[in-house]
Amino acid sequence: MIGSAYLAPEGLEATLAEELARRGAAVAAWHGRLALSPDLPVASAWALDTWTTPVEIAAPSVKAAADALRAGQRNWSLYAAAHHRRAALIEARLPPVAAKPLVFPTAAPASHLGAWTLLAPDRMLASATKSSPFVNGECRFVEDRSGPPSRAYLKLWEALTLLGDWPRPGARCLDLGASPGGWTWALAMLGAAVTAVDKAPLDPRVADLPGVTWQEGSAFALAPEPVDWLVCDVIAYPRRMLSLVERWVAAGAAARIVCTVKFQGATDHDAADAFAAIPGGRLRHLFHNKHELTWTWQRP
Repeated sequence: MIGSAYLAPEGLEATLAEELARRGAAVAAWHGRLALSPDLPVASAWALDTWTTPVEIAAPSVKAAADALRAGQRNWSLYAAAHHRRAALIEARLPPVAAKPLVFPTAAPASHLGAWTLLAPDRMLASATKSSPFVNGECRFVEDRSGPPSRAYLKLWEALTLLGDWPRPGARCLDLGASPGGWTWALAMLGAAVTAVDKAPLDPRVADLPGVTWQEGSAFALAPEPVDWLVCDVIAYPRRMLSLVERWVAAGAAARIVCTVKFQGATDHDAADAFAAIPGGRLRHLFHNKHELTWTWQRP
């Protein structure tokens, strides 16, 4: 009996398993990067996607498998971990699921989407509901390969897309630990007024953008000030970052916060839980994250 399933980011299967164990969810088996649990779904920050209503379905033929899925609902996404040829034949009989890269800014897909996989040639696992609106939790964009100084901006794009909100023209934004300026670039492209704080200067291409001001200093030394958006992708230990956001939340200075929680070496699950416990916040592993989580918060 499979009660829930969790799709791990590449290379972070052990981290996901540790988190699930802390939540009381056992991993009975792995199907590729999909952790199969006999327990009911639990909240998971490290899962790219959580299958919340999985059921095993007999698949004696390609047609029978596709018919069983179509009888349940229209939109299904495949996680192909094994039996690839047979899975592709089944998928070809299902209505196509649009998975084109998004042009930012745009809202995340709103259409209902389920997930399925072949556990064996004649046996499927299918979940009519799942946590991510994207196929296998993969939020992909039409990338800008000339403007930003790094690909870090994709993390901010993804966080804002999942949040369903982003700075509008004229919004006051503060980017802590901004250099070389990937997140500042993303905010400036939205027409926001951005103050970028870092001891190191911005990439000249970013520093010269309209609405961008560089302020030399430390992200941790700056006193909270009224802003519409506070963003931070600085490299720091999780507990130091936790102290920073707790100070800003307590001050009520920022209307919205987006920050990266980076882990060096072993994952500090206690620190991650402390982030997740902050009222109004959401902690999750983005498709564009590495050994890190992204925390978003909105002032009530």
